[in-house]
Amino acid sequence: MKIEFSAAVPDVAAPLALTVEKDALARLASPALDAAGIALAQAVARASRFEGEAGSVVELFVGAEARRVLLLGVGAGSETDYERAGGALTAKLLTSGATHVSVDLGGSAPTAIAAARFAAAAAQRAWRFDVYRTKLSDKAKPTLAAITLHNAPDGTAAAWARQDAVTQGLELTRTLVAEPANIIYPESFVDRVLASVEGLGLDVTVLGEAEMTDLGMGALLGVSQGSVREAKLLALKWNGAGDGDPALALVGKGVTFDTGGISIKPGAGMEDMKWDMGGAGAVVGAMKALALRKAKANVIGVCGLVENMPDAAAQRPGDVVTSMSGQTIEVINTDAEGRLVLCDVLTWVQRTHRPKTIVDLATLTGAIIISLGTEHAGCFANDDALADQLLAAGKASGDLLWRFPLSDAYNKLIDSPIADMKNVGPRGGGSITAAQFIQRYIDAGVRWSHLDIAGMVWADKAGATFDKGATGYGVRLLDRFVADNFEA
Repeated sequence: MKIEFSAAVPDVAAPLALTVEKDALARLASPALDAAGIALAQAVARASRFEGEAGSVVELFVGAEARRVLLLGVGAGSETDYERAGGALTAKLLTSGATHVSVDLGGSAPTAIAAARFAAAAAQRAWRFDVYRTKLSDKAKPTLAAITLHNAPDGTAAAWARQDAVTQGLELTRTLVAEPANIIYPESFVDRVLASVEGLGLDVTVLGEAEMTDLGMGALLGVSQGSVREAKLLALKWNGAGDGDPALALVGKGVTFDTGGISIKPGAGMEDMKWDMGGAGAVVGAMKALALRKAKANVIGVCGLVENMPDAAAQRPGDVVTSMSGQTIEVINTDAEGRLVLCDVLTWVQRTHRPKTIVDLATLTGAIIISLGTEHAGCFANDDALADQLLAAGKASGDLLWRFPLSDAYNKLIDSPIADMKNVGPRGGGSITAAQFIQRYIDAGVRWSHLDIAGMVWADKAGATFDKGATGYGVRLLDRFVADNFEA
């Protein structure tokens, strides 16, 4: 989606969208419409019971030339309200036949950031994954390609530059999550990401199975051993604050397909497990966004990439593996594989890059969906200030989080009679015991948070900034978290 800004009066030939605050219909005005057009728009809005609620849309056609006009509700005028309006505009026009729309913001006076988030939502809502659809009818194909914002406040273009970087990061994440597992597997994930971030100034490290074997990553490699696809570790480092260790590590679970292994999942719905790499997808999307906008922070993003398959070489329930940290794990359930991947990646990044703060993201447990549905991701943290920072970033960005507890009482539930720990606890508190497992691999003095995003990376219904399918959850959250807490 092309986003442009103009101080000129909107082109009379283009569809026109006007922003309207809640209960402000009487003040509707635009130099692009004459008095008769304004009166007609107000009459249609009243007949449609339109009151300017955020994300509401009324469409009408004005004049002998039947110009398409849309009224967009922006509610109370908050950043979130403008975001909802931008997404609603694209949802309305994406396949309408219109190729370009002019938006007059002058009637509602947004802040520069609100206007930029309007533009970002409009661009993000336009993303679709039609790569393998060869028989789309013309009416089903997207037509809207450009949006011009008129009467945007000073500073909007600069604010949009940052939002554009986030939008490009989201597109990478969504594409990786949406691709089928025969296309995106550990090696092709790495190739796709490196092609996408080429020239952005990121330092890249890629480890294969031979290197990980030498490092003693028995937990991660145990998950991978049933697959013909070689496991990979991918690290992207951004030194936006100068030389030195990264202050922050972002760690993503990248199980490119999860059958459950020998503890195989039910067949119904197993195709969804192509998105079990959503945590890794969010990490690389966030790193791309940080590099594009040249964030003034030192951050490393690390992904553990495996495929969990049940062939004759696959690990079995009851096997004991040794992690890179030296801790041993009794594998009770091979479908609790994400924590086995994360523990070795966490050890690697701490030993190699010594970050003071770590945030890991993983589609880790179905239990988190039982707890929170698809409205929030779960947040676990060993530091209250870190948890507060992430919750605030989630609220500000729209990628919402809800904090869960950690305690020694839960920790004891994963003690093993024959190894240092087992990879699952009892049925109750499954998301919590998974987080307790991961916490055992965090070094003393390191601030750490685990985000269980299992319910958030894929949507069965459209949202303000996404259609059904891959959401890109986590990219906006991480970008805001870095901007608010790690940039000078």
